Amino acid sequence: MVAVRSLPPELVTAVPGPRSVALAARLAEVESRNVTCSQPTPPIFWERAAGANVWDVDGNRFVDLTAGFGVANAGHAHPRVVDALQEQCERLLHAMGDVHPAAVKVELLEALARRYPGGGACRGVLLSSGSDAVEAAIKTALLATGRPGLVAFEGAYHGLSLGALDATWRPLFREPFGARLPGATAFARFGDVEDVLRVAGSHPAPVGAVVVEPIQGRGGERIPPAGFLSDLRALCDERGWLLIADEVYTGFGRTGRWFACEHEGVVPDLLCAAKGLTSGMPLSALLGRADVMDAWPPSGGEAIHTQTFLGHPPGCAAALASMAAIEEEKLVERAAENGALALTRLRASLAKAPGIADVRGRGLLLAVECDGPERVFRACVRALRHGVIALPSGDDGRVLSFTPPLSIDREILELALDIASDALAR
Repeated sequence: MVAVRSLPPELVTAVPGPRSVALAARLAEVESRNVTCSQPTPPIFWERAAGANVWDVDGNRFVDLTAGFGVANAGHAHPRVVDALQEQCERLLHAMGDVHPAAVKVELLEALARRYPGGGACRGVLLSSGSDAVEAAIKTALLATGRPGLVAFEGAYHGLSLGALDATWRPLFREPFGARLPGATAFARFGDVEDVLRVAGSHPAPVGAVVVEPIQGRGGERIPPAGFLSDLRALCDERGWLLIADEVYTGFGRTGRWFACEHEGVVPDLLCAAKGLTSGMPLSALLGRADVMDAWPPSGGEAIHTQTFLGHPPGCAAALASMAAIEEEKLVERAAENGALALTRLRASLAKAPGIADVRGRGLLLAVECDGPERVFRACVRALRHGVIALPSGDDGRVLSFTPPLSIDREILELALDIASDALAR
């Protein structure tokens, strides 16, 4: 059972169409105004999706170069994932995840442990979002080291819950809630191990861990210099710090390896996973070396970090199916091969385009950095009007990000990237 074939864009109305415009007006009456942006152009409202395609409520078909925020690694509504979800929901929709769990929770944690970089003994906890996994990692580091200080990086995005937000760089997210943040995080320049030493040495809280995205996602698809992760691993070993790899965006084949830290053979102490884990269901995981995770006390009937939906059966079933699809369809290898070809194509097509500062990527995590956010915004609007969904990225929105499903057919990927490149060059 394989993913559906990718199809080219097909538009039957203006974009956004009349039904999307009407839904945007209705949504504005009932949703917090902070959530969905409808100005100056209303969004399209999705109705269904399959593989690398999305259909909106007006019947327009798009190529999705975002994989729904990097989630649909195996493709939207992969038949194997859908069948696993349907079968699981018919048998067991909910369980008591930390008291009387579902059997499928065991199967998923075993499967994740087998994939842990380095292959050593691994333990994990299942959660609901990337922020949840980062929160659990920060707590684990405190339990294991007894030291509350954390080093993160400029440009980092680790989530918006209060603990994770303390390690997130962007002032737009931090400043409204600064009075509630613990201030336990120091920020170093991304890719600079010497700066990690500097900020750790001047941080008022003793440092117990460093949290890093092997490639920054929302910060602008920023790739560190070769050797940075391995040097950071060595520094953490030298100083007795834990290394936390936030692979929420980069995991499950996105960069051409199961996990991005494997490009340099780095084994983290803790690893946060979400997004591409299930290809469509809200589930995350904190995984870690067994000796580090055993800093948590044994449960005496009341877990000190848990959730009502911990190990939610449908999410676990979807994750197992998605991982199986990624492996059997060789989507990790496809991401590496198609990503390299796509990067070459983007660089060639944009070589003479105005306002292009950089074209970069690893696997199917690709980006075009421009001279300002206005160019990226206009390109996103133009691409959407030609049937291609792409997103701005970076702290000030000057990066156009491409993170398509790993299952996207090469010719459709090339077509969609050509549309986006043309939109950028105008």
